[in-house]
Amino acid sequence: MPVAPQELTVRPLIGPDELGIFCRLSYVLDHELADDLATGRRRPDWMWVALWGERVVGRVSWWTSQDGGAPLALDFFDLDDSLPAQERHDIGVHLLETATRAVVPAGAQRPEYGRFIPPDWREDPAARDVVEARTRVMEQTGARMLVERLRLEWREGTPVPEDSGRLVFRPVTGREDLLALMTPVMEGTLDAHGQADMATGIGAREAAEKHYEEELAGYTTPQEWWRIAELPDGEPVGFVIPARNNYNPIIAYIGVLPAHRGKGYIDDILAEGTRVLAATGVDRIRAATDLGNVPMAKSFERLGYVNFERAFNMVWD
Repeated sequence: MPVAPQELTVRPLIGPDELGIFCRLSYVLDHELADDLATGRRRPDWMWVALWGERVVGRVSWWTSQDGGAPLALDFFDLDDSLPAQERHDIGVHLLETATRAVVPAGAQRPEYGRFIPPDWREDPAARDVVEARTRVMEQTGARMLVERLRLEWREGTPVPEDSGRLVFRPVTGREDLLALMTPVMEGTLDAHGQADMATGIGAREAAEKHYEEELAGYTTPQEWWRIAELPDGEPVGFVIPARNNYNPIIAYIGVLPAHRGKGYIDDILAEGTRVLAATGVDRIRAATDLGNVPMAKSFERLGYVNFERAFNMVWD
């Protein structure tokens, strides 16, 4: 690994009062940092900067879902893009590796890296340079690209289709009620995270349980919002999980059972999830789907969701 310049200082923040130093570089999630620190989703010793004197030339931070939790995601990694490419790269590698050794326990799995990026980043030379500079640093430290995703948004005032009557919706009655449907949805899933779980050798049921425990069980919004879709005779077709995370109302998860795919039911199910959240008076609903999941992306488009951003996720095997 190239040696960083001698005058470079790499260190964590001393405390929340140094947030202004961290924010000398910018990213679309800067507005969340103060609240994350106040709620324990982020800690000063997880927030590192690379300094040339008073000049911030790099920063990195990890995040967790609740106070006291282990770092779950590497979600900030920024560099001074005015620097020469090789210098910027060397600083990034030095910063990332130094901070990782301090934050991630030895032998533990490195948390996934995710970044939000413009929807047209490939066509915009400046945006492309930013994306590729970050991914090259990650790749040098052993990461690989897992997936690129579409970030989508329904906005207040966008018409929501009335219930077509093709399906009957009921609330989820408990963990097992939902897991019984999540399990077959996992088989043949187009979701890269689901595919990665299955590739480890675990079965569809275990992958569904992992998804439930690591994400769905943590939502504090009412489970009465969760819906199972059935045919009029009671045969299950799919499900949708409307919720709110720490930041936005979201469509957290949506699935159609394999036997019912290709019949347009996904639109009915997404519309129901959207109606549930819209009825609470929200001004926007966020969602995401893998770039390669074309059927899901098309359904969001038909329902009026706007692709306002993309994201990518990288992992260390």
